[in-house]
Amino acid sequence: MSYIKGLKCRECGRLFPKEPLYVCEYCFGPLEVDYDYDRIKKRLTRSTIEARPKNLWRYKELMPIDGQPISGLESGFTPLFRSKNLEEALGVKELYIKDDSVNHPTLSFKDRVVAVAISKAKEFNFNTVACASTGNLANSVAAQAAKANLKRYIFIPADLELGKVVGTLIYNPTLVAVEGNYDQVNRLCSEIATKYKWAFVNINIRPYYAEGSKTYGHEIAEQLGWKAPRHIIVPCAGGSLISKIHKGLKEFEKLGLIEAKDTTSIYAAQASGCCPIITAIKEDSGIIKPVKPDTIAKSLAIGNPADGIYAAETVKNSGGWAEDVTDDEIVEAIKLLASAEGVFTETAGGVTLGVTRKLIENGKIPRDESIVVCITGNGLKTQEAVSGKIGRPIKIKPNIASFEENVKK
Repeated sequence: MSYIKGLKCRECGRLFPKEPLYVCEYCFGPLEVDYDYDRIKKRLTRSTIEARPKNLWRYKELMPIDGQPISGLESGFTPLFRSKNLEEALGVKELYIKDDSVNHPTLSFKDRVVAVAISKAKEFNFNTVACASTGNLANSVAAQAAKANLKRYIFIPADLELGKVVGTLIYNPTLVAVEGNYDQVNRLCSEIATKYKWAFVNINIRPYYAEGSKTYGHEIAEQLGWKAPRHIIVPCAGGSLISKIHKGLKEFEKLGLIEAKDTTSIYAAQASGCCPIITAIKEDSGIIKPVKPDTIAKSLAIGNPADGIYAAETVKNSGGWAEDVTDDEIVEAIKLLASAEGVFTETAGGVTLGVTRKLIENGKIPRDESIVVCITGNGLKTQEAVSGKIGRPIKIKPNIASFEENVKK
């Protein structure tokens, strides 16, 4: 049973049918899914959700598909755990890690959005899917489209990390490396999407695809015992994730699944070498000024973010703030998370934790309130970022005398 009314323009409010559309033909605003929340409220309860399998589809009434999902049946419901060691290191009372670095099947939060996109592409009877990606999306589209027996075309910047290139090629897609940054790749894909009738997950399927990110917020609230945390720090690339996490919490509030008094401040995190959203927030500007990315955090290196203005509005309306960190600070945060909690995150997670530390130190986040840090991808994909900046193994001969001479002190 579908609970989707159709699509609605985020700017002028005009309504559109459930079709592979992504932009309003009247004002050129982006489209998003419009739900029948009155019907959902009669159907969706805490006990209903808790009785379902532990994957992202436990919130299926809030997902934009008409039938049963065909992808992502093992994705989502990733760990949310209390981080005692980081609490001590950062001097705070209550801090949690939401860890999508172990998401199935490709170890990032993109497995959530792609699960929805693939299911919707099948409903629209597409036989080919495609995407423009900074890496994690490429991995996930290649993997989940392969399992769904769909043709797949993946477009990436030519300088992407080797781990993400290998993590895409292994699924045998057509991988196209474009000599340019992500924004140039995305512009090319927009032209291709107009000419070729493919399901571009982050273009013509984008309104449906983006809804998968809400489950990140849904899970945080459920895993905290059906309550929202006081603060959430989210990495920003295109700007969709942060606004959808906020939307997920607001949906739970609207449906009575969490209390309205559980207000949450949302904080945006970016690398200093690509921080157009943070700049707009700090300048209190309604304009996102495009930049040329220059950072090791390639998964966040989108200089002209499609949802940047909505990300900034989310931060402002929630009472949050924004901060950026240098490449050196990113590496230090990656090392801190690994040594404190045994979690190896990619550079985007280093951005989030690095920004969290800054926000605490400058008093933007109080030390005595609940904090959730969003870790969105796995460090095995971006090993270049820390290579040469960590210890080395101690080489010894295969005897105890060599061990005692070189190791034991």
